[in-house]
Amino acid sequence: MNARAFRRSLLIFGHDTFLAAVSFPLALYIRLGEDIVRWPEQAITHGTALFTLTALAVFLVMRLDTHIWRYTSVGDLAQIVRAVLVIIAAFLALQFVVTRLETLPRSFLLIEAVLLTIMLTLPRVSYRLMKDGTISALFERNAQDRVPVLLIGAGDGADLFIRETAPGHEVPYRVVGIVDDRDSRTGRRIRGVPVYGGLHNLQEVVERLTDSGVRPQRIVMTRRQIDGATIRTLLDAADGLGIPVSRMPTLGALESAGETQVQLRPINVEDVLGRPQATLDRPAMRRLIEGRRVMVTGAGGTIGAELVRQVADIGPAHITLVDQSEYALYRIDLELAERVSDLPRAALIGDVRDRARMDEILSEARPEILFHAAALKHVPLMEANVCDAVLTNAVGTRIVADAARAAGVGTVVVISTDKAVNPTNVMGATKRLAEAYCQAMDVDGGTRFVTTRFGNVLGSTGSVVPLFQRQLERGGPLTVTHPDITRYFMTVREAVELVLQAAALETAAPRERGGITVLDMGEPVKIVDLADRMIRLAGLEPGKDIEIAFTGLRPGEKLHEELFHGAETLEPTEIPAIRRAHPRTADRALIERGLDELEAAARARQTAATMETLGRMVPEYEGGTARPAAAERS
Repeated sequence: MNARAFRRSLLIFGHDTFLAAVSFPLALYIRLGEDIVRWPEQAITHGTALFTLTALAVFLVMRLDTHIWRYTSVGDLAQIVRAVLVIIAAFLALQFVVTRLETLPRSFLLIEAVLLTIMLTLPRVSYRLMKDGTISALFERNAQDRVPVLLIGAGDGADLFIRETAPGHEVPYRVVGIVDDRDSRTGRRIRGVPVYGGLHNLQEVVERLTDSGVRPQRIVMTRRQIDGATIRTLLDAADGLGIPVSRMPTLGALESAGETQVQLRPINVEDVLGRPQATLDRPAMRRLIEGRRVMVTGAGGTIGAELVRQVADIGPAHITLVDQSEYALYRIDLELAERVSDLPRAALIGDVRDRARMDEILSEARPEILFHAAALKHVPLMEANVCDAVLTNAVGTRIVADAARAAGVGTVVVISTDKAVNPTNVMGATKRLAEAYCQAMDVDGGTRFVTTRFGNVLGSTGSVVPLFQRQLERGGPLTVTHPDITRYFMTVREAVELVLQAAALETAAPRERGGITVLDMGEPVKIVDLADRMIRLAGLEPGKDIEIAFTGLRPGEKLHEELFHGAETLEPTEIPAIRRAHPRTADRALIERGLDELEAAARARQTAATMETLGRMVPEYEGGTARPAAAERS
């Protein structure tokens, strides 16, 4: 605590202690009236001294001085009441030991309690009224199911944000702390929320809150005037902690809301995740990418585009973008040109099914690291387009892997899915086949093949979050296939960071080849809970403003996904968010013969033969007949 803050605390201690000293004879006068002149003087003076010392001790313990009068709330007043009750109880015990309570009327203590509460409360309430003419948020509560938020700035914005997240305002946030670079407010409180320190202490503050069980899941800037350098520092620090940062709306927008629902900001998928993001070894990720030639297939997709962004930010020597969609490729190439214009790059149209084109691209680009993100992922659509799923996900992965080894690529990172574990659909079966082929290639030596498996990505193309957002905009209902269906979720940013981290782990030190890195997705999330949360994030009430409708499981869909197979023994890694599954590999020659047969059937559009071969090659998959694509549902 600095000198200024210390002086303020000392002043408040003196103020409260003085009022306690005055309240004792005043309460006695109220009780006795004119008879006080006949009361023993020693009883009054000794009682006043003992009461004052007792109050001082309680004030030192309960620290009423840390509450900022400018933002006095009912929470602060409740603390005063508790302090007064403790003072009365402690004084009663001490007085009983000293005088057996023979020198004081019994009703005096009740009068003293009421009087001291009023005397301590009145100056604080008056100061608040003098500053803004109102006292709001009289009944605050701490809703444990709200998203924990750490505020930047201990001023009007913080006060207003805390007030607008109080009961009566259906905003799914709760403020757990405040950080401010003005040292004079460190150690004090706004509406009961502590001010912990400056921005330079952000990591220590987050660790302190984490230890107390309320790790922030979002940082909100409440100060309007923050310079660019400070914002960059904040973003870097928050990025290292894995906590997203937002800026609250203007004060005018919040104040003008009145009694209506305040829309703090648009729906954010990190909030829907409901858990903190992982903290990673960023230097290792930099060592993997910096100064190297990198290639990304499926560069225009959700995962591929985020891979491109994060790789470009690390500083590769060259990056090659490959996608079969002209528009998707144009879009990410344009973004890259605006983002890092000096980065050497090439944007190439290419289909992973085209063996000649992949050989051409790899032989010319000569990447040192290849991220294979190209895939067809929509489960119901792949049930109706079996041959295309096989050609892209299984055959296409084989083509890319063979071309990469022929071109001397050092590391190939293959992005897989939890649907490859005990698959119940074509998409999962084809991805499991892709895993098996790359595992066999890795065991054979030469090029490292790092296979990374994770679940659903919030906000990705075709995922449930954009669907729910569209349904919200139309006024509902939000469609869920089954009330018990669960999925593993992570944000696209976190997924890509963990892919980079897994690749760095697998290539940094000798490891058993053929394993699969499994990203920790936390606990599975019920889709109906996700729908409910998104409705509330939009400021609406489920069942009243927006309905949730159940539509039945879609073709190939199962209730619960798994991250690893029963035959895959898991082991921890240096990064808690990443585990490694020991290989369950098959003979490469056997897989190649099966893939030759599968490719021939798929290219000939022989769906029944394709399904039969796929089921034989992936024993845990029970293949069925292809079915038409389902309508848009979640």
